[in-house]
Amino acid sequence: MAAPRLVWIVSLAAVFLGGLLAALPDLSVYPVTGEIFVHELEREHFQDAFPSIHNNVEEIPSDVPITFHAHLLGYPDLPRWLRYIQRGPYETAFLYGSPTAKEKKAGRQTIEVKAYNRHTYETVKQRVIFNIGSSPVDEQLPYQAEFFVRNRDVEEVLPGEAQQLFQQGVDSIWDQDDLRIINITSALDRGGRVPLPIEGRKEGVYIKVGSIYPFSDCLMATKSLDNEARCKMEQQIVLACHDRFYPVFIIDWCNITLMDLSSPSTTGPALTLGDGVLEDGSEFEPPTDAPEKTFLYDYLLTILLPLLVALLLCLFLSYIMCCRREGLDKRDMATSDIQMVHHNTIHGNTEELRHMASSREVPQPLSTLPMFNVRTGESINPMHGRYDSAHVPLILDQK
Repeated sequence: MAAPRLVWIVSLAAVFLGGLLAALPDLSVYPVTGEIFVHELEREHFQDAFPSIHNNVEEIPSDVPITFHAHLLGYPDLPRWLRYIQRGPYETAFLYGSPTAKEKKAGRQTIEVKAYNRHTYETVKQRVIFNIGSSPVDEQLPYQAEFFVRNRDVEEVLPGEAQQLFQQGVDSIWDQDDLRIINITSALDRGGRVPLPIEGRKEGVYIKVGSIYPFSDCLMATKSLDNEARCKMEQQIVLACHDRFYPVFIIDWCNITLMDLSSPSTTGPALTLGDGVLEDGSEFEPPTDAPEKTFLYDYLLTILLPLLVALLLCLFLSYIMCCRREGLDKRDMATSDIQMVHHNTIHGNTEELRHMASSREVPQPLSTLPMFNVRTGESINPMHGRYDSAHVPLILDQK
């Protein structure tokens, strides 16, 4: 009994130490500027590297949930051009993005990918080296179109097969076969809302395609005045090529963007939105030609105006309390006279009722007599004798 238990403990210790030290060899990839790059993090490749599966430890399933974490080596996050997506621990993970000329100057970027076994908490890491180069086609793609696909999530269009299907649909409406997919962006990265958890609801994805040839008549028809009016009224636009993607891809034709970069002189300089991060070795230089601003009107509005209103209220209350006092005194005297008349009336009525009550010829009740004996019913005149009947003992009085 001790030997199998010892073997089990040694196996778990090997799994634990192996999980801390397991690493895959470095992988080099070669993205190019101006094109979408997709790198799939193969679950099977990382799963076979877990020591628990490699050593065939019992009670550990072969299909385990795996989550990934990717970051730029030496930094906590990914580069700005690169994104990571994985829906769940049993789904495939992707690194995707479109590098620009700025990333090309950097040349090489090393991404560290860590895979976590959610059952055994093992970790396998791998370094992916991105060697960013120029596109085989040196010329720029001056004609670019961005489509919004409503019935797809971003991870559903990242595989090569899905990109080929979409490119075939664009080729059929552009009448060209040398198109390139420039970028793929999730609608959530553009400020879109997370859909309700209902079957069939998707986040949506933006796909940008470029070519060296001008737009076709079908694409230009999406920007006609008639179709723009229909889009404002939330109606279906009229196009001869709207069914080239259906039913695989449902395109929002009112949300299509056409960019013509062939004549940069007619279009103004492109606006570059800053991210609030300074370049390496640069310093912040505040503007020095800002015009001087006087705050006199702001002071008058915020300080003097409330003080003026408060002063007017004080003057008004002082006038009411001091200058209008005579009228208040007269009203108080009139009120007091009315109260005195009312009091005298009540007093006179009370005396009259007492006089009427004393003039009645009705014998007084025996109980009201001053020396009435409750037991015998006799009464003694209090004025009889010289002594005070109130001081007569009770026994003598009863006799």
